[in-house]
Amino acid sequence: MANILLTGGRAPVTLDLARAFHRAGHSVFMAESLGGYLSQPSNAIKQSFVTPAPRQETEAFLSTLKRIIEEHQIDLLIPTCEEVFHIAKGLGSLPCRVFAEPLEKLDVFHNKWSFANSAKECGLPVPDTLLIADQDGLSDVFARWKRVVLKPIYSRFASRTLVLPALREALSALTFDRTWIAQKFVEGRQFCSYSVCQEGRVVAHSVYPAIFTAGQGAAITFQSVDHAKIFHWAQTFVSRFNITGQMAFDFIESPDGEVCALECNPRATSGAHLLVSNPRFVESFFNPSKECVAPTLNSPRMLGTAMLVYGLPLAFKKQNLGAWLKTFLQGDDVIWDFHDPLPFCLQWRSILAYLSLAVRQNISALEASTFDIEWNGE
Repeated sequence: MANILLTGGRAPVTLDLARAFHRAGHSVFMAESLGGYLSQPSNAIKQSFVTPAPRQETEAFLSTLKRIIEEHQIDLLIPTCEEVFHIAKGLGSLPCRVFAEPLEKLDVFHNKWSFANSAKECGLPVPDTLLIADQDGLSDVFARWKRVVLKPIYSRFASRTLVLPALREALSALTFDRTWIAQKFVEGRQFCSYSVCQEGRVVAHSVYPAIFTAGQGAAITFQSVDHAKIFHWAQTFVSRFNITGQMAFDFIESPDGEVCALECNPRATSGAHLLVSNPRFVESFFNPSKECVAPTLNSPRMLGTAMLVYGLPLAFKKQNLGAWLKTFLQGDDVIWDFHDPLPFCLQWRSILAYLSLAVRQNISALEASTFDIEWNGE
């Protein structure tokens, strides 16, 4: 059995990973910069630590991780959220195996412009994509395509994404203190994938449709589906770049069944919720089996609080309250666990932390959830 250090304990997926590693007999330690974070009271965690902010205090953050690794004889460090980029920046200074690629490689995947180009080099379908540096470039995009999607090259949760904007709206919304891309709009259904990868091979994999979301991008309900084309896309990309780590992609499936990838998240995402019940999932981080680990349960999972805060208003807006009610009643909350109830009961602490930070920084609560860990190409 190993000593595992997880970072990013604010995320529900990290809590689910901690419980899975604990069930498998490993000792789980947790490091997180947000006070009162979601996973902190979990009985799956042997010891938890509050660290300096990865984004604002990178060197102090890395020094704290190094001390934790040395003092607790950590065998494997698994980053789960965007702190992975800051950890990758100091990869050589950490005295244990880190389940992540170097920063130079991760940044290529996270940067939406370089990701699109990398996928094209593999012969993999992505939407037609152009880089926008100024207002003239934006006008050229609208002259070329009638229907466009605009997004910064570094962003998450689609928090600043503009879908099918008019030119006037785009000109007023875009600020060029950051670089943007334009993508030709592709009609279809959105899917998300999550994979654990070892030396260029996908060893655990899940796919789920994005139906209910927080904001425009972050899915809050998770129902496993088999999708051979998405698996092939992910495996081809992972193999081409010989990736070890966690990789997630967002896809659009067109009405004729073809898929193209919109963007990449080289970290843990909610797809892991669909895999944790498989007893072979944890082993995929150590000694991957020849057969790719897949979800074993068909029942939906969800973020219950987010379904009430984000999903219910969306259901009223789109007039699909019946679908929301069916999902809410049938879905299992990923945070609730009868044998580990405190994270569910105390989740209000991390919610208050997000709301407080949002007020102080004049940003949304969703943006506040990554304010101290996000990576924007610094």
